[in-house]
Amino acid sequence: MPVVSTTATATGLCAFIDASPSPFHVCHTVRRELEGCGFRALREAEPWQAGEPGRYYVIRGGSLVAWSTEAIAPGVGFRVVGAHTDSPNLRVKQHPDLLSAGWQLVGLEPYGGAWLNSWLDRDLGISGRLTLRDPDGGGVREQLVRIDEPILRVPQLAIHLSEERRGVTLDPQRHVNGVWGVGTEPASFLRYVAEQAGVVAGDVLGWELMTHDLAPSTLVGRDRDLVSAPRLDNQATCYAGLAAFLAALAEPGAALPVLALFDHEEVGSQSERGAQSDLLPAVLERIVLAAGGGRAEYLAALAGSLVASGDMAHATHPNYPDRHEPAHRIAVNGGPVLKVNQNLRYATDAVGTGAFALACAEAGVVLQRYVHRADLPCGSTIGPITAARTGIGTVDVGAPQLAMHSAREFMGAADVPAYAAALAAFLTPAARPATTPATSTRKVTQT
Repeated sequence: MPVVSTTATATGLCAFIDASPSPFHVCHTVRRELEGCGFRALREAEPWQAGEPGRYYVIRGGSLVAWSTEAIAPGVGFRVVGAHTDSPNLRVKQHPDLLSAGWQLVGLEPYGGAWLNSWLDRDLGISGRLTLRDPDGGGVREQLVRIDEPILRVPQLAIHLSEERRGVTLDPQRHVNGVWGVGTEPASFLRYVAEQAGVVAGDVLGWELMTHDLAPSTLVGRDRDLVSAPRLDNQATCYAGLAAFLAALAEPGAALPVLALFDHEEVGSQSERGAQSDLLPAVLERIVLAAGGGRAEYLAALAGSLVASGDMAHATHPNYPDRHEPAHRIAVNGGPVLKVNQNLRYATDAVGTGAFALACAEAGVVLQRYVHRADLPCGSTIGPITAARTGIGTVDVGAPQLAMHSAREFMGAADVPAYAAALAAFLTPAARPATTPATSTRKVTQT
């Protein structure tokens, strides 16, 4: 069953998240949807021959870029919706088998800015990918793995044993290992994972494994107008961006639409598949080259392009309103959010603001404007990185949520379709004459 359509819904978002416990599963879910819409995979290690316009995508690890050259003239600019596939969580160490006080443990460590207390006392499954010895080709092959069984739990310390009744400060080295059994000898976690994946343990060469909360995503609240789910940051944008991208195919605009989903944003994007890598600029250049253009045409296309860096935004918390900029209240179910930071933690400038504000107006949704408190450190996104890496003008946007970086997050159901509609309008700009900044003709008299 497809989990994405051109009309985004809160229930569709829940299905997308439940299908995608890791960045690799996000790419698998998106790939399945794209192929159902006629997209074809390209391999980066092979030439991209010029040919008829079509629908294509590439996957690099936990990152994916998709585009369509249908009904678009060669040499036009790009409109890109960017997001990230990773979320803060607890990940499996390279030597995971531990023993303490008669308990068998799996060694875990935090990934990204995980809000550690939120991971305590939850039933946790395992997902990610394995690399395996390939008996046929003599090389290495990959296999996704997903274990939706409550095999791990990070138990809280009893309040009676805490020095402060308000709770303990968690040490990421000592306090977040997962309990998965009792005994006097360590148990082999990787052997267990291999058995669940249906592979020989001795063939496992490497792994990227992580925990995920097993409670399903759901609609909550008196009127079921709120979404409770893991990984809303930033799978909500992956889902809304995909829905917007598919919708843009039905009504092409004056730019070539691109969907770019990056891994490793939560740890700085500095990897072979993060936003700091060559993935996006390499794909964009090869699109131009495959259409018969050259370096000059590629640079001209970049100059006429725009990126919407989509990431979730902070809704005003009802229990902590003092932690927010008082003149910039953000409402759940209040519409998409423009994110501005004068110190460039977000890449938004006046030009990008105008483009996204126009998109929201064309989509018929209200635009909210977010500014972080000046006395608190502001997080960042792929926006500044993408802008610096490609030279493309970039605007940072998002949908409002609470409990960001918690194991379980919270957003408005109505914000899902509104967010997707704004992104779809952004991807399909109408053809307009180029404009130049107005200059003053007033004469200045010197005395």
